[in-house]
Amino acid sequence: MSAGGLRVWVAAKARRLLALSLGAGLALTQAMPAARAFPVGYGPVSPGTDWIVMDVNTGAILSQNNPYTERFPASLTKLMTLDLAFHALRAGTLSPDTAIPVTAAAADVQPVKLNLVLGQTITVRQAMLGMTTLSANDAATALGQYLGGGSISRAAAAMTAKAHALGMLHTQFYNPSGLPNPGQVTDAYDMAILARHILLTYPQYRYLFSVSSFMFEGRPIPNIDGMLKLYPGCIGMKTGFTNLARFNLVTAAVRDGHMLVGVELHARNWSTAYATMTTLLNQGFAAEGAGSNPMIALRKALPSIVPTADAATIRPAAARTVARTAPVAARRVLVTASRHKLTIRHIVMRTGHVTQEMVPGWTAQIGAYDTYALAQRQALKIRSERRVGTARVSSVLIRHRRLWRAQLAGLNEAAAHATCSLLARQHQSCFLIAPRQEDLAMR
Repeated sequence: MSAGGLRVWVAAKARRLLALSLGAGLALTQAMPAARAFPVGYGPVSPGTDWIVMDVNTGAILSQNNPYTERFPASLTKLMTLDLAFHALRAGTLSPDTAIPVTAAAADVQPVKLNLVLGQTITVRQAMLGMTTLSANDAATALGQYLGGGSISRAAAAMTAKAHALGMLHTQFYNPSGLPNPGQVTDAYDMAILARHILLTYPQYRYLFSVSSFMFEGRPIPNIDGMLKLYPGCIGMKTGFTNLARFNLVTAAVRDGHMLVGVELHARNWSTAYATMTTLLNQGFAAEGAGSNPMIALRKALPSIVPTADAATIRPAAARTVARTAPVAARRVLVTASRHKLTIRHIVMRTGHVTQEMVPGWTAQIGAYDTYALAQRQALKIRSERRVGTARVSSVLIRHRRLWRAQLAGLNEAAAHATCSLLARQHQSCFLIAPRQEDLAMR
């Protein structure tokens, strides 16, 4: 077979894998709790830690705290990449020994990595182990790209379609690794659905999450999930971290015939995340043993967990202003309307202080107001209308006068321009603030 013919054959086979991955059965979806309405104003970097504990066998929710708050998944994204691979393996269209080519996209991806190089091949088994132990982004990118017929965007589309088919209505994927993307979001409830689906549908692959280490190219690759060593009966599943996602954790465990899965998003640090997950699982298993009404039992026990702020509440962080030694330059785009056309001007804006949580992506500043309440109302209104981004309020002191700025943050460039163009046509002011390069680590 010629090189060209081989490429065509590989692409066709990969497309078959992608199509089959979307055909997973939806029987589990019917057992899930009823769909919920999404509150307006929840944002990925809102204060607080969100969590949920679910009985894997019944789908019953044993405890929860803001489980529908939109968050950045970080490496929890890899669970969906693995789900597509598991389905292809079960269907027989992929085998553990299938050779996966390492593309430039996979080789060049940000750490954490197996340090794969362009042109190298790894097996599906190696890629999956690299993802479940070290959370390797190059392994996830290579496997996802292969499942997407050579396209990361097609893989992400398949992941999102599968998520929505499972009932993960608040989840959107843009890459197979979980590296930062402003539109890549999920919530604790959705991640619990995914974890439960994987545990029930593919029990033969549970061992991948519990492996303490594996050998790759002559060196041991450790499992970085601390819960495996800390919690008896732990199956593990996934850790995730970026600077903005903070510390994310999905943990499954078995005790006395009961299997629970806990999801924790936006924790302060690993120590806090592991301690909270341990408490949640212990209380979950205690409630399971108690029988009839686990939610009541848990409400009595949960004060031992530090309460967190309601993530729906958007507050200016004036008390936590971060003073920078040197101003940071950003690009601001002013969109104005006339009777005949829209005009876009680019202006350099210098910011010496940051008075709100940083959100990746573009920000549309949609008005300045004399009171926080007015700014918040406008931010929530536009967020409700546009259904994209994060409603946010920041403050600025101009000539001894405090103004509150309504903003829609975490947008991609197209959504940002569309937002300001829409407001300009309605004769409302709108400024676009371009993203700066974030120093983001990923694990």
